Parts: sequence; structure tokens; C-alpha cells
Amino acid sequence: MLAESLKGVRPRWPGRIVRAAGGVRLDRSCIFIVPSRVGLAFGVALLLMLLAAINYRNNLAYVLTFLLGSVFLVGVLHTYRNLAGLRLQAGAPAALFAGGQARFPIRLDSDGRARQALALGWSSGDLQLHDLPAEGSASVELSLPAPRRGWLPAPRLRVESRFPLGLMVAWSWIDPGQRALVYPQPLTGDLPLSAGAQEAAEDEGRQARGEGVDDYQGLRAYRPGDSKRRLDWKAYSRGRGLLVKDFAALEGSEFCLDFSALAGDGESRLSLLCHWVLELSERQRPFVLQLPGQRLGPDSGEAHREACLRALALYGEAS
Repeated sequence: MLAESLKGVRPRWPGRIVRAAGGVRLDRSCIFIVPSRVGLAFGVALLLMLLAAINYRNNLAYVLTFLLGSVFLVGVLHTYRNLAGLRLQAGAPAALFAGGQARFPIRLDSDGRARQALALGWSSGDLQLHDLPAEGSASVELSLPAPRRGWLPAPRLRVESRFPLGLMVAWSWIDPGQRALVYPQPLTGDLPLSAGAQEAAEDEGRQARGEGVDDYQGLRAYRPGDSKRRLDWKAYSRGRGLLVKDFAALEGSEFCLDFSALAGDGESRLSLLCHWVLELSERQRPFVLQLPGQRLGPDSGEAHREACLRALALYGEAS
């Protein structure tokens, strides 16, 4: 009977996690407090002092032991009060590209009490310290590596306090309910056009080729991500710096970024399409993104760019 009772109680102790998506206020139902390693050593020292005072019947030893014991008890109260009443609210993280660091914003709000040395982090071994004035607030950003595209959910968040003496550690586990959208990592390369775009060019008596370009426009400064095939090495040898041959498509033709027209594995295709979505959006050129079972465009502008990047990030995954 006792074992069955303990099984029901165990998951509710420090494993309890509260959600902070709509804001959460820490109270006694979600704050846990135990002595730290320093606190345990302090308690052992007090016990030895008490035994010595009893053995030698030394009044000064009694006074010092009970005085330090009172300090320990007051430290317990202040450590708990440093977290009690603290309000946390999770913000929406910005989208990013694979290989970067996702940043999850957390807002801290204090009530009438100032709070010192609040520690936040994904684990107890990697915490950030922050102070809050009375009735003040602070914005905290916690980072997390984003190795692959798709949704990156934030792990549970630990909020901790060891203020003021470090003898006790009070903490709470928070589920921020955040997730960051991770786009594919852009990959430079040549892009064959779909048949529809080529036919539009042929109507004007010309064939679209290579990287989705038709008419030579001149030279421009090199930008990271430009194809190395377009570099003007003659201009570079003359000391003019890295220049890129710039081309423009024919009027009336639209670029079609077709997943099925590319070679390679699926992730490489998505990365190449991601590069060209960024490239064509920067040039303000209308284009179509064609994925299996999904077609976006033809369109241009920031909204179309974000819709295409989102489609690439969530391709083959549940949104």
C-alpha cells in the first residue's frame, strides 16, 4: 500500500512543469526548495557546534549555534520569496536558417519586491543571472542550436534562485510553449528552369538558360551567395575587386522553382530552392515555387518570400 501511494506522489514533486505560453505567476504550488551543497555543509557544521556546546556546556557556543541557525532559517524565507510572485511570459521566437542559433524571448515581471540573482536556463548547468527592480520588468533571450529545418520546440525552462546566502536553492520548471521555425540552410548552385518559363522565353525568340537569367546587364559588386561561375576574373586581375556578371530575365517571363526538376537528395533540393527564393526576392522578381502537392505564386514581395520559406521549412512535416 505504501509503495502504491508513493508511486502516485512522486511525479508531482520537482517534476511538475507549469506552462508559460500565456503568462505564469510562480507560487508555492510550483516552487521547490532544498539546501544547496553549501547549505548541507553549513547544517553539518551547526550540528557539530551544537554537539560541542552540549558536551562542554558552553553558553557562548549555544548562542553562536542558535544565532547561525536563525540566519539559516531566515535565508530559507528570503530564497523562497525571491521567486514567489515572479511572473514569466514567453514571446514568439524569430524564424532562422538551419545551422544558426534560435533565440527564445522570455519576459520577467516583478511585483512590489526587488529580486536579485534570478537564474534562467535550459538546464541547471547553464544559467543566466538577472536582477529585477521593484515593479520592474526585463526581457531575456535564451539561445538554442538549430541544426535542421522544421519546428524547433523550446525545452523546459529552469528558473532558480540562491539569493541571498547560497545556503538554499529554490527552483521551478516552466514549459514556455515556444517553437521556432527553422528554414533550410541556403545552398548556392545553378538552377534549371521549368518548361513553362522556357516557353515564355522562346515566345520572344530567345531561350532562358543557366541560373534563370537571360540578358546581360553589366557588372555589380559580389555578394555572399553569388555563384562563382558569374565572377569576372578579368576585372579581378585588373585590381577592380570581386565583380559579378549581372543578368536579367526577359519581360513577361516568370521563374519557376521546381522541386522535381532538381537533382540530388531532398534536403539538398530544399536548400538550393531556399537560396533562389532569397535571390529572386532580393531582385524583386516574381516567381513560382513548385513543391510536390503545393504551388505558390507567381508572386513577389516580402509576404510571398515568407510563405515560400515556410513551405520549404515544413515540407514533409506536420505544420
